[in-house]
Amino acid sequence: MSNDIMWADGEGLGQMFYLLGVRPRWLPNGRVAGIEVIPLEELGRPRIDLTVRVSGITRDNFPNCVELLDEAIQTVAALDEPVEQNYVRKHTLAQLDGQNDPQAWRDATLRIFASKPGTYMAGVNLAVYASAWKEEKDLADIFIYWNGYAYGKGVFGKEAFRQLQASLKTVDVTYNKVVTDEYDLFGCCCYFGTHGGMTAAARVASGKEVRTYYGDTREPEHVEVRTLADEIRRVVRTKLLNPKWIEGQKWHGYKGAGDISKRIGRVYGWEATTQEVDDWIFDDITRTFILDEENRRFFEEHNPWALEEIARRLLEAHQRGLWNADPEVLEGLKEYYLEIEGWLEERMGDIKGDFQGGAIDILTAEEVADWGAKMREIKAKLGR
Repeated sequence: MSNDIMWADGEGLGQMFYLLGVRPRWLPNGRVAGIEVIPLEELGRPRIDLTVRVSGITRDNFPNCVELLDEAIQTVAALDEPVEQNYVRKHTLAQLDGQNDPQAWRDATLRIFASKPGTYMAGVNLAVYASAWKEEKDLADIFIYWNGYAYGKGVFGKEAFRQLQASLKTVDVTYNKVVTDEYDLFGCCCYFGTHGGMTAAARVASGKEVRTYYGDTREPEHVEVRTLADEIRRVVRTKLLNPKWIEGQKWHGYKGAGDISKRIGRVYGWEATTQEVDDWIFDDITRTFILDEENRRFFEEHNPWALEEIARRLLEAHQRGLWNADPEVLEGLKEYYLEIEGWLEERMGDIKGDFQGGAIDILTAEEVADWGAKMREIKAKLGR
């Protein structure tokens, strides 16, 4: 992400270089002039392959960094080393499958992907928010088709769905990092859309479990790497369920209520894409915001629509089997959801049509594809 370059002096880029087994080549003036390979004897381990999803802002504002990373990947892939000591080369040769031409080699070394030029986001977050998915494979397909555009030296937005799919098959670990508490993994839906979406896509592509980790360089003298589940627990405890944080949000009335709702929606997004959110977290969110009379009254007064969204996401998590709820908590949630719907109906006044409520209607691509034929059939019957 661009904050790695703008805020963290390229810590993440440095980590990627070291996994590949290269280091920056520095000029006396402090500028980077390229990369140099760390010999295997000095590295003391195999070179690790990478599949990198860069943000649209990084792609558009820091193409020099994207190209430098691509240069490192191509250089490592071309090293004459045993494949069990160089996984970039191993996977590149596997993709080549005996082909021996420059274009095939270039395609086999594509490792940096993003959305189509001129577009942003990973797509998965939109599908999650719209409830437009039935199973993990749906989210995996969305991730690949939204982000299957390759970038690097001489390559800008090349369609590379097959290459992304092949690269994801080799993924064992997905990783992102936090550099400041000003922004955390619930601060934007792009985080679960990208990191969570890549995790789901890698699981489906490889057919195996994929571990998820989160780095923490907020304090340079105390660097940590945690599991994603631990990072979720940390942020839930320090912010989302922290009474001081909640009271601070209340000062902002309508906006504060909306921000609470958005963050809870992102908790749901992480669970939908990674299944790394503990059941107790959903239980405690329900107890804190739905079952607590004082907090419920705050939402009723300032933004009942935000509380309806919270309750609806919680019910969806349970309906999808993502949350094994405490029975008493679930019963209370269902009871108060009816009350929340009553608030909204009263505020909406006399209107025609159905009220959305908590129903989740999921349509498959096949069903959508039939719409055109069905509409033509109906129009034919009507003589239109």
